[in-house]
Parts: sequence; structure tokens; C-alpha cells
Amino acid sequence: MAGAGEINEVRARRHAGIESAARNGREYSKRLGVLTHAQLQAALSRFELGELLGAEPAQGGMFGQNVMLRTTSGEWVLRGAPHSLRQFPSEHCYSRLIHERTETDAPWPYLLERSTELFGWSYALMPRIPGVALNDPGVQDSLAPDARMEIARAMGEHLGRLQSATWDQPGDFSYEADSIVALSQPYSEWFETRVRRWLAQCLEATATTGATTEHDVAWVESVIDEARDALAEPFEPVIVHTDYTEGNVVGEPDEDGNWRINGIFDLAESYIGDGEYDLARSGAWYWQRLGPVGLQGFVQAYTARRPLRPGYEQRFPLYMLQDRLIFWEYGQRNKMWFRPGLTLRAWAAPAVEITLPV
Repeated sequence: MAGAGEINEVRARRHAGIESAARNGREYSKRLGVLTHAQLQAALSRFELGELLGAEPAQGGMFGQNVMLRTTSGEWVLRGAPHSLRQFPSEHCYSRLIHERTETDAPWPYLLERSTELFGWSYALMPRIPGVALNDPGVQDSLAPDARMEIARAMGEHLGRLQSATWDQPGDFSYEADSIVALSQPYSEWFETRVRRWLAQCLEATATTGATTEHDVAWVESVIDEARDALAEPFEPVIVHTDYTEGNVVGEPDEDGNWRINGIFDLAESYIGDGEYDLARSGAWYWQRLGPVGLQGFVQAYTARRPLRPGYEQRFPLYMLQDRLIFWEYGQRNKMWFRPGLTLRAWAAPAVEITLPV
């Protein structure tokens, strides 16, 4: 067994190797490519954030856009290689709104550099929110069943805090206006259009496999029909994250072991709308992994802050279906997740049939 001195020496060599790689250039992710110490320091200097002491790839995340930076001014996240011109300005907008108006937090200040001169793409720098990434494999492996249930409840409570700020009308971020603008049609019509747009993308993604069938299309239309009146039920517009999961928050337990979610990120696809939509993705996750009791803990912690309004029984199947269409399109387009021969309804129906335990 190695002694403490040997272990410390190994750690020192590893640390030195990491720092050397950072100075000479290191690939932190396939998406970002090789970044040098000089580039990272230049990004920090652009916003007067001190000297770079260390850099590490981010844990989790599907797209590899983040690098974790340790500097003389604190810990920061470099976010680069945006998916679109809209991504970082939208995140900037919603981060500010969450920081200023809600009972939780988002990365702020969100320092945005639109120039592509330094890296070949625009980038943003933001402070790390205190807490641990809940989707970190090390964190997940350390959690006892009771802790997983506590986190489900904390996620529901946090979603209620995220939605503590309200707006007069639904809206979405406009890149041209660099702000939130009102929807151009009633919310119910806008959401129906959104569902059908994703359905069209699913059809395109499965054009060669036929995995989205005519029967699937008819099923989607039937779910829309059943939800139409409930979609028109008045509501207080709030921030809808659209990807509300443990992978997009950080949290930590208190002295008694009770988990609390400290903040949220990855906000580009957010909009101002019906907050019930954000019950779908995490609701499906807890239902699949923790069973009905996990879903119940999540939903009841949310409804303690934000009771569901009339018609949720008809709306929620459509909200869940919309969320499933996003997964279906991405997985089919990238030929991942789904076995050959599986159809949209066969895969999505079990989740769409989930009943909220209110």
C-alpha cells in the first residue's frame, strides 16, 4: 500500500502534468478543440478576472462547451463554440432575469464576448455557482436511496423558486431585439405549432427508417385535440427552462443532510410561458428511476409552492409528448438511443400516460 508521501507525489505529478498541458495546449473537449494557456488567459484578461491558475474539462454535458477555470479572482466557467448566434445572448438574458427577479440563482455576471477573434468562436465567462453537479458520476454513486428522494423533492421545490417571477404575457427571446418579446399568437396556438414543428422534424429524421408512422402522427394529433381547451386556460407566465433536470443545476446538502438546489444554467432554450411544462422532463426521469414515490416527491414539492391550475390532467400528456418528441428527433437523427423497429408511440406512450400525483 502506498504511503501518504507517495500519494502526494503522484498527485503533484498529475497536477504538474495538467498545468503543463494547459500551457502548451490541451483538448478539453472535441467541440472546443485544443486551447492554450495564452488563449484562456486572454479571455480572462478581457474581463479583468485575474491570472489563470488551472483549467479542467467540465463534468457531464452532452456537447462539451465548458471549461472550468481556477483563477486569482475565483472559479469561472468558460463557455464556447455556441450552437447558434442566439445561444449565448439568450442565456445572458435569462441569467440576468433569474438572478434579478427569482428566488434562485443563475450564472451572473454572464460576461459575453461576441467577437470570434480569440478562439474562432464567441464565448462567455461566468462564475461557478456554489454546489456540486448532481449528474457527476461520483456524486451519483455516493447517494443513498434516501438522498436521491431528497434531491427529487429539492428539485420540485427549486422549480417553484425558479418560477417565482411572473410576466404579463408569454414571450420568447428575440436575437434581433436582444430581449424578451411577446408571442405573436395566443399561447395555446403557439404551443400547438411548436408540437407540430417538432413532429415534422421527427418525420424528417426518420424518413429512411419509417420509425415515425402515420399512426404516430394521428396519435400526436389526438393528444393535441384532447389538450386544446386546457391549453387555453389562463395562467401566470413564468420562466420555462425546457431542460429542467439534475444535469443543469448545482446543489448541496445542509448540516442535516437536506439537499437544496442553489442555481441553474444552460438557459438558451428557455421562454416565458406555462411553468407546468417543466414538470415533464424531470417527472419522467424520477418516474423511471425512482418509481411513483419519486415522481410524487418531485411534484408535491413543486405544487406546495405553485398549485396546478384546472385542466392539468389534459395539458400534461401534451407537455410530456412535446418533451418526448425532442428526444425522439435527436436520437433518430443521430442514430442513437433507440433500437431498430421501435416506433414513436411505442416508445413515448408510457411517459405520456403518466398521471401527476397531485
